[in-house]
Amino acid sequence: MNTKRKMFLKMVTASLLRRRSRMLIALLSIAVGATILSGLVTIYYDVPRQMGAQFRNYGANMILVPASGASMTTESASEALKEIPPDNLIGASPYRYVNVEMTSRQRTFIAAGTDFEQVMSTSPYFVVEGEWPRNDREILVGKETAELVGVKINSVMELSFRNEETKKRNRINFTVSGLLDTGGEEESYLFMTMKAMEDLTGITDTLDVMEMSVSAAEDELNSYAEAISAANPDISARLVKRVTKSEASVLSKLQALVLIVTLVVLALTMICVCTTMMAVVSERRREIGLRKALGASDQSIRAEFLGEGMFLGLLGGLLGTALGFAFAQFVSVNVFESSISFQPLLLPLTVVVSVVVSALSCMLPIKNAIAVDPALVLKGE
Repeated sequence: MNTKRKMFLKMVTASLLRRRSRMLIALLSIAVGATILSGLVTIYYDVPRQMGAQFRNYGANMILVPASGASMTTESASEALKEIPPDNLIGASPYRYVNVEMTSRQRTFIAAGTDFEQVMSTSPYFVVEGEWPRNDREILVGKETAELVGVKINSVMELSFRNEETKKRNRINFTVSGLLDTGGEEESYLFMTMKAMEDLTGITDTLDVMEMSVSAAEDELNSYAEAISAANPDISARLVKRVTKSEASVLSKLQALVLIVTLVVLALTMICVCTTMMAVVSERRREIGLRKALGASDQSIRAEFLGEGMFLGLLGGLLGTALGFAFAQFVSVNVFESSISFQPLLLPLTVVVSVVVSALSCMLPIKNAIAVDPALVLKGE
């Protein structure tokens, strides 16, 4: 049995080497197909992570708000965050909004108390001219408000707030550390630390909303939201639909495109390999006729051509796996600005698909080879 296998392998390799130019074309076709398959499959599975990271630049995709008739505190919001795996939570920015008055202009503006370190994570689109506030007496002023009242970086603003419960009006001087440019409604707000907000209003441990940036697909986000709402009756977790829906739509279309391109490339690979093998069969008609006249069975001829095709598929799959990872890495770095990791299961998958595609490509050439009539071929017809 081992002798037969060695002889069969020797016949296959000898046949391939005698027709190096044609077989090289077939090998390159399979390698190109395997490269595209390996690269696109890698991208296909890595796209959700890559695109998710890109969409996080557009802001939060989940928010926590007080349930109807309830209030949300820092403690309750922190408890709610425990329902989300730490590795998936990119940032969580607490916000509290109040109307404050700029004393010198007798104008009222919306002030937001928040945690600036978290804002940098959840709202990367915030563009600050100057610096982020570094203490409780520095504020960030939206550009629209800054132009309206004529304040600049390092200007001092006296803000006041009247507490309706105590009937007391507090006044605090703040230094403008930076001007905020977002292209949205945030440009009309004033942003300060949560501690500064508590000092100004005299009201502590109260939140209006918690904005969260979570690295997860829409289905996972829904499960997190349901878990938070179920575990914390005073809090309602909601998805930011404009972000999650857009992300899901783009991902599904991109993955569908990758799948279609992969199928088209594999079909073209089959056509190229099939054409090459048909040419090989045409060249070897006399050899095939002579072998059949000497008693070679259709099964042995079928096995030889199929072996040649599968051997080419094996080599092309191995070569394509390496080139495909390099291709996927290039695309990922240049498009998403992030590297990817090699998936071990990709090697056997690519090799198996390449071998199967090669074997299917050989079916028609094998049919023509078996149909060769020894009498006609040996007579020169």
